[in-house]
Amino acid sequence: MSLQMVTVGHNIALIQPGFSLMNFDGQVFFFGQKGWPKRSCPTGVFHFDIKKNHLKLKPAVFSKDSCYLPPLRYPATCSYKGSLESEKHQYIIHGGKTPNNELSDKIYIMSVACKNNKKVTFRCTEKDLVGDVPEARYGHSINVVYSRGKSMGVLFGGRSYMPSTQRTTEKWNSVADCLPHVFLVDFEFGCVTSYTLPELQDGLSFHVSIARNDTIYILGGHSLANNIRPANLYRIKVDLPLGSPAVNCTVLPGGISVSSAILTQTNNDEFVIVGGYQLENQKRMVCNIVSLGDNTIEISDMETPDWTPDIKHSKIWFGSSMGNGTVFLGLPGDNKQTMTEAFYFYLLKCSEDDVSEEQKICTNSQTSTEDPGDSTPFEDSEEFCFSAEATSFDGDDEFDTYNEDDEDDESVTGYWITCCPTCDVDINTWVPFYSTELNKPAMIYCSHGDGHWVHAQCMDLAERTLIHLSEGSNKYYCNEHVQIARALHTPKRSLPLQKPPMKSLHKKGSGKVLTPAKKSFLRRLFD
Repeated sequence: MSLQMVTVGHNIALIQPGFSLMNFDGQVFFFGQKGWPKRSCPTGVFHFDIKKNHLKLKPAVFSKDSCYLPPLRYPATCSYKGSLESEKHQYIIHGGKTPNNELSDKIYIMSVACKNNKKVTFRCTEKDLVGDVPEARYGHSINVVYSRGKSMGVLFGGRSYMPSTQRTTEKWNSVADCLPHVFLVDFEFGCVTSYTLPELQDGLSFHVSIARNDTIYILGGHSLANNIRPANLYRIKVDLPLGSPAVNCTVLPGGISVSSAILTQTNNDEFVIVGGYQLENQKRMVCNIVSLGDNTIEISDMETPDWTPDIKHSKIWFGSSMGNGTVFLGLPGDNKQTMTEAFYFYLLKCSEDDVSEEQKICTNSQTSTEDPGDSTPFEDSEEFCFSAEATSFDGDDEFDTYNEDDEDDESVTGYWITCCPTCDVDINTWVPFYSTELNKPAMIYCSHGDGHWVHAQCMDLAERTLIHLSEGSNKYYCNEHVQIARALHTPKRSLPLQKPPMKSLHKKGSGKVLTPAKKSFLRRLFD
C-alpha cells in the first residue's frame, strides 16, 4: 500500500464531504459537489483527472435527451449491467441530499452516450418507481444481484427526516434510521417490492455492502437509535425464479464494527476496507481484506498504511473509491497549519498489480463515506462559491473549460439590498424560497434605465418563470417599472380621421339619387 499527497487545482472548493466517484472504463468522474452548479458546468459532473499527483476537475457533458441530475451528497450508487455477460456499463444513483438540504427519493441511471477520443458524453434518465417506493433517504446502499439470467437492485438502510407530524422548528432537520426493510427494484419496469426479514431488527446507515452474483453482504454500520456501531455481518441471498423473488437473510459471525468506511476492489473476489469510524470521535485506522467465495466471506487484517501525522490527528476524514484498488481521501485543512485550503487530499493505492477493465468497474458498494454525526460542522457549512483565487478550471483541448466571464459579478450585485419599496428580504430572517436557492436569495436584473437588481421573490415570480427568464435573452422589468416600460414601447393611440358624411337626398318612395339639376327644378316647382 502506498500513500501520496495530491494537489488540487483552483477548483478545490468543489470537493466536499459526501461526494461520489464513478469509474467508466478506467476514467473516473466526480459527482456530488456542495452547492448548486454554476453555469460553467450546469451538470455538476466532472472528469476526475489525476496526473503526477495533481488533480484537475474538468466539466463533463450530457446529451440533449438527458434529464436534470441534481448534485446529491451521500447517495447510494453502484455499477450496473443488464446481465453478467453484458458489456454496457451504467451507474445507478438513488437518494442523497440536495444543496437545499432536502432528501431525494428519485433513482437515476447514468450511462455513456458517446465517447470521442477522451471526451465522454453522458446520458442520464430518471426511472419512475411504482409499488413499495422507498422513502427519501441518504447514507444507504444499493447493489445489483444476478440470478437465473435476471438482475435486480437491492436497496437497504439509510436515514431520513422525522415524519412531518413530528418535526418542530427546533428539530426540523432531525433524522432517524429508516426501517430495516429490504427493497427489490426492477430497473426495467420500475417495480419495487419491500421485504421484512426477521434477522434485520435495527435500522443501519453508512454501512459497507458487497455484492457477488445473487448474494449481498452487509458489514458494520451505525444505528442512530442506539448510537452504536454493531459488529454486524449479514448475508442476503436473492433468488429470481419465474414467479415471485425469494429473499433470505443469514446472520454470520466475524463482523467488524465500523461506519462510513470506503470499499475498493483489488481483485475479482477481493476487496479492501479503508477508513471509517469505530467510535463517535475515533477513526478506524486499520484496514481489512475481504475475500469472497461461493457463499463464503472471509475478513482479515492487512498491513496498515504509513499514515501521516496529519491523518492520525485529524478528527474526521472522508473519500471514495476510484476503482482499481485506489482510494481518494480528504481531510480538513485546519489540522495542517501550512495549508490555507478547507481540505487537502491523499491518494491511497491498495494494490500495485494491474487489474482488468472488468475489475475496474465492478464496484458494488455504498459510496457515502462520512458519518454526519462526526462532521456536522463541515456537512452543514456555508455553500461554496468561486472566490477570486478559484475562478477557473484547468482544461485542455479535449474538455470544456471554465470561463470567469460566464458568471455574474456577485460582489457588485449585493444580495441583501432593499430592491423595492415592498422588499422584505432580511439577511437575519430570510429562508430559501426557490429550489435553486441555498444561502442567497435569487435575483433578476431589471433593464429600466441604467438597470438594477431585484429579488425574484419580491417580484412574485413563479419558479418556472424565473428559470425561463434566466435561460433567455429577453429583457425583464420589475413591478415598479413595468408600466413605464410598456408606455415607452407602446405607440400612442391616435384618433381616426373623421370624414364628413355623404348626405344624399332621396326622392320619397324612390331609391334613386336626385341630381343637382333635378334638385333645382323641384325647388322652382314648389316655390
